[in-house]
Amino acid sequence: MSVPGALPRIDAEARAALFTDARTAYSFAETPVDDETLTAIWELARWAPTAANTQPLRVLYVHTPEGKERLLPHLDEGNRPKSASAPVVAVLAVDRRFHEHIPQILPIRPEMKEHFESEPAQREAVTAFNGPLQAGYFILAVRALGLAAGPMGGFDTAGIDKEFFADGDWTSILVVNIGHPAGPPAFDRMPRLDHEHALDWA
Repeated sequence: MSVPGALPRIDAEARAALFTDARTAYSFAETPVDDETLTAIWELARWAPTAANTQPLRVLYVHTPEGKERLLPHLDEGNRPKSASAPVVAVLAVDRRFHEHIPQILPIRPEMKEHFESEPAQREAVTAFNGPLQAGYFILAVRALGLAAGPMGGFDTAGIDKEFFADGDWTSILVVNIGHPAGPPAFDRMPRLDHEHALDWA
């Protein structure tokens, strides 16, 4: 029986790619990832919703030897081999000036540009909520296009920002290694919490 307003479900293969079979990659094959695929990741991720369509996430793709030389010193020592092996490293950042795009992305409320300009605390709240939300979408988009993602903390935010975002508008929030895994996972999949321990009902 059809349910009015029901949304389509993705099939089991897609759910496995995004969730149940998805693994964090720690080492990568030398297979390159082309710019067209990297652009397609963004073209997919950008459609996922954000509060008031504010879209503060920005992405820097580091994919040249010169870019890697600039990036690696700002990663924790234990993370450097992972990023060195990845054909592409995405530095995910939030744009503190996201509101300048409000007339384009929220045309029903263009006056919100001036509102956010006068309310820096609200701008900070928007980036703190929506930036990580979009980062999650970005990782799912990487997996949806048949690539492995290795999201990492463990980096010098101030160092990356000074190196790559010198104008001060963007600030880094996550580093994601992207590519094809070098081989099967090095260890078995870790358990996840069952619903008895994670769900409640009211």
